[in-house]
Amino acid sequence: MKTLINAQLFDFINQMATVSGTIIKSYFRTHLTVDDKPDTSPVTLADRAVEQALREMIEKAYPNDGIYGEEFGVKNREAAFTWVIDPIDGTKSFITGKPLFGTLIALAYEGKPILGLLDQPILRERWIGGAGLPTTLNGHPVHVRACADVKKAALYATTPAMFEGEDFTSFGRVRESVKMTVYGGDCYAYALLATGFVDLVVESSLKPYDYCALAPIVENAGGVMTDWQGQALSLESDGRVIAAGDEYTHKQALALLQA
Repeated sequence: MKTLINAQLFDFINQMATVSGTIIKSYFRTHLTVDDKPDTSPVTLADRAVEQALREMIEKAYPNDGIYGEEFGVKNREAAFTWVIDPIDGTKSFITGKPLFGTLIALAYEGKPILGLLDQPILRERWIGGAGLPTTLNGHPVHVRACADVKKAALYATTPAMFEGEDFTSFGRVRESVKMTVYGGDCYAYALLATGFVDLVVESSLKPYDYCALAPIVENAGGVMTDWQGQALSLESDGRVIAAGDEYTHKQALALLQA
């Protein structure tokens, strides 16, 4: 797997993040029109402008690769390599002026994410991790922290509203077992986990563009990120994810989710 990530790919994903950041900064804390997508989630001109720019870069540099984007869908679904894009993960934070959103860019090989980047252009923070590449924040290595007991864990989830039906009950067992639960953060919570400030992130109702970039970042910082059955994440996963900085906490939280 190491040989799949070369200097050219590493440079290219960074170039895309720089382009996305320039666009986002031009729109941040301006009075944008906010539209509602069919699922009622918000979208802005900034979301669309970022994804369009990144898709054009990919189509020029890697015309045979697939693209899976939040705003403009899937292209070349059968390709071995697929770029997965969430132009602004945390659009609600973005439109309310809170800099806890991020651009997520991933490269998947045969459906498995192998390279991931999270860029927060307002705070000037960029996490990147991949197969054979230790996760870095602005070029400096970061690592998860130890937490061998779920009872001592700090847990993040974007919102309790993302858990529907039995998922809400399952999440509740984890929430009641940890030391503290914090809501909000979207992708930023996973970055905090990879940097050693959070122990667990448990979420549901996600799409591949929500988690594909985050799995390599967490895993190559020494953490674990799977679905709720403990299986590796892929483009085909069901959108229920758990990230942990410590494998023991991961096992304990999985057991609670499956109880």
